Amino acid sequence: MKKDFFPAPGSFEEKFIRSGGHGGQNVNKVATTVQLRFFPHLCGLSRAVQERLKLLSGAKLTAEGDILIIAGEHRTQEQNRQAARARLRELLERAMRPPKRRKPTKPSYGSKQRRLESKKRRAGVKQMRRGADLT
Repeated sequence: MKKDFFPAPGSFEEKFIRSGGHGGQNVNKVATTVQLRFFPHLCGLSRAVQERLKLLSGAKLTAEGDILIIAGEHRTQEQNRQAARARLRELLERAMRPPKRRKPTKPSYGSKQRRLESKKRRAGVKQMRRGADLT
């Protein structure tokens, strides 16, 4: 996979909104927070990658199946745009990496023996606690 991978321009849109929170006049008049909306179905990803992407995106997934990333931690539009794109890029790279196959394993003979011996010891302790039946 290419390191500088990013989806085609038609598969996402960016919208700038005003930030919330502290900041005074700057927050009230400058739209620096970016909303990056990614459309997975327009990107040409395989079905398996799209499914993994939906699982990985979690709360960022909208009802329409789009992925909405909001970045507002920086003071400038450009820094927030780069942050949102970096998050999307990282999400896509994780989705494109196929999951590792699980190799089934069996417990060793020794571990089985230790487990059974431990169970016998525990059963013996419990039996000793019971004491003699007085009926």
